[in-house]
Amino acid sequence: MNILYDERVDGELPRVDKALLLSQLHAALPDLEILHTQEDLRPYECDGLSAYRVVPLLVVLPTRIEQVQTVLKLSHSLKVPVVARGAGTGLSGGALPLEQGILLVMARFNRIIEVNPDGRFAKVQPGVRNLAISQAAAPYGMYYAPDPSSQIACSIGGNVAENAGGVHCLKYGLTVHNLLKVEILTAEGEHMTLGSDALDSPGFDLLALFTGSEGMLGIVTEVTVKLLPKPQVARVLLASFDSVLKAGQAVGDIIAAGIIPGGLEMMDNLSIRATEDFIHAGYPVDAAAILLCELDGVEADVQDDCDRVEEVLKLAGATEVRLARDEAERVRFWAGRKNAFPAVGRISPDYYCMDGTIPRRELPGVLTGIEKLSDEYGLRVANVFHAGDGNMHPLILFDANQPGELERAEALGGKILELCVAVGGSITGEHGVGREKINQMCAQFSSDELTLFHAVKRAFDPNGLLNPGKNIPTLHRCAEFGSMHIHHGKLPFPELERF
Repeated sequence: MNILYDERVDGELPRVDKALLLSQLHAALPDLEILHTQEDLRPYECDGLSAYRVVPLLVVLPTRIEQVQTVLKLSHSLKVPVVARGAGTGLSGGALPLEQGILLVMARFNRIIEVNPDGRFAKVQPGVRNLAISQAAAPYGMYYAPDPSSQIACSIGGNVAENAGGVHCLKYGLTVHNLLKVEILTAEGEHMTLGSDALDSPGFDLLALFTGSEGMLGIVTEVTVKLLPKPQVARVLLASFDSVLKAGQAVGDIIAAGIIPGGLEMMDNLSIRATEDFIHAGYPVDAAAILLCELDGVEADVQDDCDRVEEVLKLAGATEVRLARDEAERVRFWAGRKNAFPAVGRISPDYYCMDGTIPRRELPGVLTGIEKLSDEYGLRVANVFHAGDGNMHPLILFDANQPGELERAEALGGKILELCVAVGGSITGEHGVGREKINQMCAQFSSDELTLFHAVKRAFDPNGLLNPGKNIPTLHRCAEFGSMHIHHGKLPFPELERF
């Protein structure tokens, strides 16, 4: 047995001799900053999903790739688990540390290596903030398209790990669609290049496989992203509805008309009121729901699309359609949407942010189902989501200080995700599975599919040391959870069969 471990207890990860591990890290890397006291470790106990908290064994803060390699080689030889962390803004517990593992913080790799306007790409380190890429490209009239609401803080390495989206991903794609190349280190500390500087590369598409793998297959050390020219014109329409079902139907009508907006977002009344009180974006607080529809491109095309979308919206039952008067109002409309999460946080002691994806045609029915589930569990739900690509973010409001409310919020969230699966959707669109949705993976995938996922994991990480216990449940866990694979079209809850 490895000298770093005590005996395994109750099937949990083996106990690690912290003092011995710390001494070996200091010996191998005397210049590496290592946090090991309780007061220093406590700030790293969770990511953006604060309901789950674990104090890590150690936190390492490397500044050089060679340090990361050495940490990985040492952890591999000693069989010590490693969890990678970027900015810590994730919302699925993907960066939740392990009590018997190393937390590898990549935030100090924050250098923009190159911005190449001719080649339309930028090379950046994983700790670079999402928004910083667009800011660096702005002098060349370019930008990086995926724009999560947390883009002011979230890091590109984390975006790759979760395949992050954003309000403009309907037209321009998720992170995976905007990457050229990713440099990684394997669990053994070996260097690999996935993708290439060209638009395609031979062999299996390992870049797509790695994107969204949630730190389970390797550690990102450099990312080459695609840059796009800024559109000549961008205009936003704000449509008000007296029914969330009409707003949901309007989303499908716009796409059916052959129009692909740059962004198409929906908010219900609860989120509208919270956001307007916080941001003063000019939202109609009496509306049951609003749609924000951005059209971008050249002037003639955008004007034509605005006219067509306005007609579609009115036919769908919009009570009012407003075109942003100028750029300042357009920015204000989007500022409201991007601040919806913190705005809702002002009206409830706690909230639980879900992340399910459904076919657009199912939007009205699923909204009805969420309303029924909200009544059943006695918890309010504010709906804010990327309506154009069916990525929903129901925010379940609760008070963790009230006994049983956190558990009810988690149970309600699980039911919403299983409803998404039942109508042909997915349990995640951009936040990832992490620790949060691992039980719902049992509803999304069959045992054969989960077995295949584990085989992919073993191919990259034979000893299972990178972010263990996340993303892919064991078949034993699925059996304990008691959830069977949900087939599309079969609603898993009798109370929702009528929808």
